[in-house]
Amino acid sequence: MREIVINGVYRHFKGNYYIVKNLALDTETEQEVVVYKALYGDEQMFVRNKDMFLSEVDHDKYPNASQKYRFQLQQAPKMG
Repeated sequence: MREIVINGVYRHFKGNYYIVKNLALDTETEQEVVVYKALYGDEQMFVRNKDMFLSEVDHDKYPNASQKYRFQLQQAPKMG
């Protein structure tokens, strides 16, 4: 099972980058949601159901998507 990395930078399969700020609990559904911030434009904050955040891309709907997952954790470049 994939896990969420707090302060991790993720790439959405459509190309934009986001930083995960925290996990939270939806008071209505009691499901975990991911709180994340855009690393472009006005740096808007978003929430998305954790299961959806971690889900695979629907390659039937998006056949040209190169990523396996909707959001993929990006590795920091090695220093030195």
